[in-house]
Amino acid sequence: MTFIGPDGAPRCDWAGGAPGFVEYHDTEWGFPVDDDVRLFEKFCLEGFQSGLSWRTILDKRENFRAAFAGFDLETVAGYDESDVAGLLQDAGIVRHRGKIEATINNAARALELIETEGSLAAYVWRHEPDPAEVPVPQSLTTSPTAIAMSKDLKKRGWKFVGPTTVFSFMEAMGLINDHTHDCVVRARVDAARDAFVRPS
Repeated sequence: MTFIGPDGAPRCDWAGGAPGFVEYHDTEWGFPVDDDVRLFEKFCLEGFQSGLSWRTILDKRENFRAAFAGFDLETVAGYDESDVAGLLQDAGIVRHRGKIEATINNAARALELIETEGSLAAYVWRHEPDPAEVPVPQSLTTSPTAIAMSKDLKKRGWKFVGPTTVFSFMEAMGLINDHTHDCVVRARVDAARDAFVRPS
């Protein structure tokens, strides 16, 4: 199924789910990203989404950015128990102690990963799936590559990075193009991926 947008063009059906979804779908979802802050933010937001809807997280995204210092890695890694206590009182975000503590933990783990890999982007894009592995769009919720990345991140001490969370991250950050074949954005994402210089 597809959603017909305000311009009359078809889009992935979830794009019509709520205000703001069309813009997010048309300008962000699936376009390749090599910025470490944006990649880290997405890992965190996907973790917060666990058990919730993406609408909840997208509606609160600016609040999350304010609460976590724009997802600056060094700042977030330095948060302590008093910061956790403050965040648990912040009605603008998802007030889940485990997810908040995972974000702080993951910031420290990301800094460690950057030391060994050069950048978070280099690590992430090393896990880009082989084209033969890419499923029919929106037919799966995980993949062998997502499972492998999840296992590796967990070995490195990351939290809230299960295979489904990692697969959603891969879809959103452009490691695969999971727009449906009749979606008006699919060709633009393909072109962006073709032009994208993979970090090394």
